[in-house]
Amino acid sequence: MNNKNNTTFIETRSIEPIPDSERHGSIFSQFTLWLGANLQITAIVTGALAIVFGGDVFWSLAGLALGQVAGGIVMALHAAQGPKLGIPQMISSRVQFGVYGACVPILLVCLMYIGFIATGAVLSGQAISAVFHTSETSGIVLFAFTTLVIAFVGYRLIHLLGKLASVVGVIAFIYLFWKISAAHPIGELLGNAAFSWRTFLTAAGLAASWQITFGPYVADYSRYLPRNTSSRKVFFAVGSGSVIGAQVAMTVGVLAAAISQGKLLGHEVDFIVTLGGTGAVATLLYLSVAFGKLTINTLNAYGSLMCLSTVYSCGKQQIRISPRVRLLVLAAIIALATGIAIIGQHSFLAAFKSFLLFLLTFFTPWSAVNLVDYYFFNHQEIDVAALNDPAGKYRAWNATGLGVYILGVAVQTPFIDSGFYSGPFVSLLGGIDISWLIGLALPAALYYILRKVQSTHTAAGTALSR
Repeated sequence: MNNKNNTTFIETRSIEPIPDSERHGSIFSQFTLWLGANLQITAIVTGALAIVFGGDVFWSLAGLALGQVAGGIVMALHAAQGPKLGIPQMISSRVQFGVYGACVPILLVCLMYIGFIATGAVLSGQAISAVFHTSETSGIVLFAFTTLVIAFVGYRLIHLLGKLASVVGVIAFIYLFWKISAAHPIGELLGNAAFSWRTFLTAAGLAASWQITFGPYVADYSRYLPRNTSSRKVFFAVGSGSVIGAQVAMTVGVLAAAISQGKLLGHEVDFIVTLGGTGAVATLLYLSVAFGKLTINTLNAYGSLMCLSTVYSCGKQQIRISPRVRLLVLAAIIALATGIAIIGQHSFLAAFKSFLLFLLTFFTPWSAVNLVDYYFFNHQEIDVAALNDPAGKYRAWNATGLGVYILGVAVQTPFIDSGFYSGPFVSLLGGIDISWLIGLALPAALYYILRKVQSTHTAAGTALSR
């Protein structure tokens, strides 16, 4: 038994399988991590987008709830893989895409991390600036440094941060709900309901994208759990924490946008905080905003390390990353994201909507392929030793997985409606973006059929050889 890795607080593992002797943690810590990761300002802004882009309060909330559940199921199914495999999420993609082929979605995931780190830094920078009376740029830099430290310390501190963020988030959001409802009757806001398929499904798409984009790294934070941990319990703990936290935060965003009369744009953090009060109360709310962002930004930075380690390890028999290299890689990623945050801090909200919808195009077919393969064909059994061997059972390039993935991205194109592109079918559907539904259903069905055919041929060949 390796007591060193059980007792040290600074993590020493990266993408290698976690031995049974080093497994630890609880189901409750999975719930609090994802509750705390979602009770934060970026989720509030995502909910606000449903109003900013044309929705009413009632149907925006309903659409967001639908998207949370649909996307939450997908992300929680990924989370359940963690204890069984003991490895980060994206390295397991080599089963479906090949040892080298998996680098295609992994590199796109890295872009996602950079984008989310940058957007989180923008909002946290606003909060830190208000508390310490510095420039927003200084706030962004300070937040980036804190993120680097926590991500470097690693897994244990991340889960501890999740627990603290849950407590802070619950208190802050209960207070915000109380203040909003006291000043603006919720019944009146809900009463102005005018159903529109376009705005309803836009809200659903925003929430679904929020949840699904957790998929590529959610198992990174459940992989230390004991191997015999119930998959069902992991699924419900992660899924419920993420869905509840996101829906609560997005509800505040919807209400805030509805009563803002356009004042939310460009001043997201300041407006949310002023809903709660001024003086000492405002200071505490600003601090809670920055603290809430620490959890999710740390997840993004830590996940980026896992992804880059996976790309670097292609074709190598095993990989152990030294603390110095871990620190340098994390610093490089966070520095790049911080630069983007500083450059784009004044055009945040519109760019963020386009960014979310853009990401959804690339991650729904990845999720479809990964989940169908894991739950229907590999039956939760993966040859971990073969994941680093391009000449092994998972091959260098898996034409089936890559082909379905690329097709899944392509078939969404006519249905996408983002800030920089609108597909030809969007106008025919009355401005409704259903690309994420196409990107889940079609690749899942096609991959299942192709793998079923392959399995049948393999079984027939085995029988003939006997």
